[in-house]
Order: sequence, then structure tokens, then C-alpha cells
Amino acid sequence: MHARSFYSLLAVTVLIVHALFILWVVFGAFVTRSRPILRWLHVGSLIWGIFTELLPWPCPLTVLENWLEGKARVEPYQGGFLLHHLDKLVYPDISPTTLTIAGVFVCAVNLSFYGRQMWSARLR
Repeated sequence: MHARSFYSLLAVTVLIVHALFILWVVFGAFVTRSRPILRWLHVGSLIWGIFTELLPWPCPLTVLENWLEGKARVEPYQGGFLLHHLDKLVYPDISPTTLTIAGVFVCAVNLSFYGRQMWSARLR
């Protein structure tokens, strides 16, 4: 296997992991029932998701994917993972600001779900 093919394969692997992480952030609450460790991992992922949407630092998976694509001599994309890979598929004509707001909203809804669960448990 040539180095370019190897790096390209690694870049695709990171892309898949990135997509799975996003699915985890969005739908993880369905998996975490009666699993406290997963619940706290999901809460941490939600907070990370909000930070990466709102703060000007790049996601490490995006940085790694871009680096691997550079090593594979594939022109790395500019901007975030969501805009590059999912925007055209899921949100064809939506601005980056709207996409950021939607991402933060999904994370906030998940966090409010956990907050409600904790509040109910506390009242019992």
C-alpha cells in the first residue's frame, strides 16, 4: 500500500469516526438510559459540541482529517466538518450561522433532558 493510499484510508476512517461522534452527540441520550457512565460521557460530549460550535477553536478531528488529507495529497477543505461534509447533503442552502444555531440548540435540548432527569431524581 502506498503512503498516499494509507493516509487517504486514515482520513476516511477519521471522517467516519467524526460522523459517528456527531450522531452520538445528537442521539446519545437514547443510548444512555440506566447507564450512568455513558450518560456522563454524553453530557461531556454535548458540552464539547457547544464549545466547538461557539468558540473559535477547531475540532481536533477536523484538524487530524485535514492533516491526513494533506499527507495523502488531497486538497484539505476549509471550514468545519459539518459545513464541508453534511451541509450539502442535509442543509443545502442554510448559512453557517443557522447551522451553528441548530447545532447548539440540539445540544441544549439534550442537556435540558438530562437536567430534567436530575431534577426529577432529586425530588424523589
